[in-house]
Amino acid sequence: MAITKQKKVEITKKIEDAVKDAVSIVFVKFSGMTVKDTGEMRQSLRNGGVSYYVAKKTLIKRVLNSQGYTGGLPDMPGEIAIAWSSTDATAPARDIYEIGKKHKDSLTIVGGIWEGAFADALAMNAIATIPPVPVLRGMFVNVINSPIQGFVIALNQIAEKKTA
Repeated sequence: MAITKQKKVEITKKIEDAVKDAVSIVFVKFSGMTVKDTGEMRQSLRNGGVSYYVAKKTLIKRVLNSQGYTGGLPDMPGEIAIAWSSTDATAPARDIYEIGKKHKDSLTIVGGIWEGAFADALAMNAIATIPPVPVLRGMFVNVINSPIQGFVIALNQIAEKKTA
C-alpha cells in the first residue's frame, strides 16, 4: 500500500530524531515473528532503554545518507527496523542479539551505526557480546583486587607459620 507524502515526512522526521539522539543504532532484519513475540520483544527493549521503529528501507536510507556517516551503508535485505539507545551504546546490539537467540530464523542483526560510522553485521554482533557497564566495572574491580587478595593470603600464611 502506498504511503502518502505527509506520512513519509512524518516517518522521516521520526527517523531523523532517532538518529540525532542515538549513541548507537542497530539495523534489524525481522520476518515471520508473531504479534505476541513482537510485543514481548518491544516491551523487553523498552525496559532496557532501547527504542525500536519499523520503517521503509528507502526512507531509512534517505535519512542515513543525509547524516554524513563514514563507511558504506551495509546491505539491508528483507524487512528492516532500527533499534537505538540515547544512553547505553551497547544496549541496542546486546538486546537484539539476546532476543535473536530465541527467534533464530525471525530476527537478525544486519548492521548498524557505531561511533559515527556504518558497521556490518559481524561488527555489530561483536559489539553485542560486550557486557553491560556495571558488569565491566565489576570485572575491573576484580582485576584490581586480585593481586591485593593474593598478597593478603600470602601474608596470612606466613603469619600462621610463625605462630605455629
